[in-house]
Amino acid sequence: MSHKLFIIAGEPSGDLHGANLVKSILEKDSSVKIECWGGDKMADAGARVVKHVNDLAFMGFIEVIANIFEILSNFELCRKQVAAFKPDAVVLIDYPGFNLRMAKHIHDMGIPVVYYISPQIWAWKESRVNKVKKYVDHVYVILPFERAFYLKHGVNAEFVGHPLLDEIKEIPFNRNDFLARHSIEGNRPIICVLPGSRKQEIKKILPQISALVEKFPNHQIVVSKVRWQPKALYESILHNRVLLIEGDVYHLLHASEAAVVTSGTATLETALIGTPQVVVYKANWLSIFIARFLVKIRFISLVNLIMDREVVKELIQGGATNNAITEALNDIIIGGSEREQILDSYRQLRGELGQSGASEIVATRLLKIIE
Repeated sequence: MSHKLFIIAGEPSGDLHGANLVKSILEKDSSVKIECWGGDKMADAGARVVKHVNDLAFMGFIEVIANIFEILSNFELCRKQVAAFKPDAVVLIDYPGFNLRMAKHIHDMGIPVVYYISPQIWAWKESRVNKVKKYVDHVYVILPFERAFYLKHGVNAEFVGHPLLDEIKEIPFNRNDFLARHSIEGNRPIICVLPGSRKQEIKKILPQISALVEKFPNHQIVVSKVRWQPKALYESILHNRVLLIEGDVYHLLHASEAAVVTSGTATLETALIGTPQVVVYKANWLSIFIARFLVKIRFISLVNLIMDREVVKELIQGGATNNAITEALNDIIIGGSEREQILDSYRQLRGELGQSGASEIVATRLLKIIE
């Protein structure tokens, strides 16, 4: 009888890491049956998606409250799906508001609970570590300082390195092919924009981006579009001289001289590829107001958090003005005063992230757990 795993990821970054994990598991044992809450990447890797991440990402306190009935119905749906599937273990990937609650339900079913891509409880609601301690059987962390945090609270977490080290290492890049594929001019440098994947993020960030066309007339401004958001959402906001391309994000970053990136996993992806960046973040004003009282970290970007200093400029809420973004970009484009310093810090960052092969390590651990 084949073994079964259920994986719960609620965001695009979780879909990416989940896909690499699924791929590593099935390479080691193709008989394992995997169902998941995930996205297209996990489906392509061989998992059966029973709830798509497109229906799950709610950003900020206000958005969560506004969608509370849908979120509560999702808890019940997930509980029923896990109970019906009867997996040998359940893997939780980030998505803490949902997954920490699901951990209790799964633990009560007598199913081993594994947390991979640990929730950032070191940033806020540190008391949630008690739920991890009580309901999670195995914790695998991908940021170097997380293991010490968990050990301090009596949780024996294992640091496995960051899975993006493998994801980005495997991306071949040919600049001419990329430019031709997207009909991009070859004689002007590119400033790319990664405005996030949620509608709220996109609508708040893109109005500042159109102004870059006039501020950087010798550059091409290229915005990365996610597949599940309609093209009209971007085009209704952007200057008609801003180029919009769907997907191909890593190649776009490789081809760009600099980037404007919303906070999240994308900031670390940008750094590992080696593109100097400005980090911008805008959310509902009340969500930001509440967060300022609850969040205990100095930075919002993973790059700065890991290095514990300001490597990349962070422009948050009212600070993310046209002029501020322009000034920060001028400092990091070729000839800018901070470009070489950022690139040097990126090299140090790679060293901090430890070993490669995170997905393979966790896959090996999981197969031992379910066997």
